[in-house]
Amino acid sequence: MTVKEFCAALAKHPGVKMHWMLPDQSFVPAHYHITEVGKVQKDFIDCGGTVRSATSCLLQVWVANDTDHRLETNTLASIMAVAEPLLATDELPLEVEYEDGVISQYPVAGMEVTPSGLLFSLGTKHTACLAPEKCGVDGTGCC
Repeated sequence: MTVKEFCAALAKHPGVKMHWMLPDQSFVPAHYHITEVGKVQKDFIDCGGTVRSATSCLLQVWVANDTDHRLETNTLASIMAVAEPLLATDELPLEVEYEDGVISQYPVAGMEVTPSGLLFSLGTKHTACLAPEKCGVDGTGCC
């Protein structure tokens, strides 16, 4: 999901709660906060020597002990609007950073409307060899 698609969903469903489902089908606790909206750029050289870059919008999800807290779409839409100049484009892929024992990053894979609000499904990220022809592997491993 891109920032543009995410913001459109927030605008289309004003005043509703949001839920985040992790890849293992468990949920981020309902009293989460969005503590950061960031533009993350990773510049790197792959194992074949090619310079690459990857940029995304990262939402940091944090859970405190204020169990009555609930974030609604209007508030998050306002936060995203403040972040627009920093992001510079709404075509960035959207990811969520969440800590549950370890800090993990998840791509936002989809959204559906449910009776209790918007349900955002989080996907998984995987490592890969980006230059299998140079490494002599079939793409399942690396150098």
